[in-house]
Amino acid sequence: MPVIHTFLALAAGFLAMALIVGLVTALLVKLVPDWVGNPGQPRPGYIVVNLGYSFIAAAVGGYVTAWLAQGNPLIQVLALALIVLLLSALSALQLRGKQPIWYQLTLIALSPAGVFAGGYIRLHLAGIL
Repeated sequence: MPVIHTFLALAAGFLAMALIVGLVTALLVKLVPDWVGNPGQPRPGYIVVNLGYSFIAAAVGGYVTAWLAQGNPLIQVLALALIVLLLSALSALQLRGKQPIWYQLTLIALSPAGVFAGGYIRLHLAGIL
């Protein structure tokens, strides 16, 4: 399995996640700013919705990575899940005190789980798992 192809599969999965989260967040901020809340102090309803679309975005990222992967796609999905786990933990450290800790901890756990779920769905549909 060429390293460049692995990198591209991981990058595409991560980009899919980032685009979905970025677009949905921007739309919500634009369409319902009072419901979203202030930067750094999101409202509870928005937090729950954000967790939902973040999970879906992570699942799409895992699906895309598994779809583009060559060789052993499960390893690449797990690599993306690990990358997302590390980036989520880093984000939580940077935002400590600015957002509820339960929200940050949930994102740390939910994002890699979403990546794995999306990758699993793709591998199951492909008959690999």
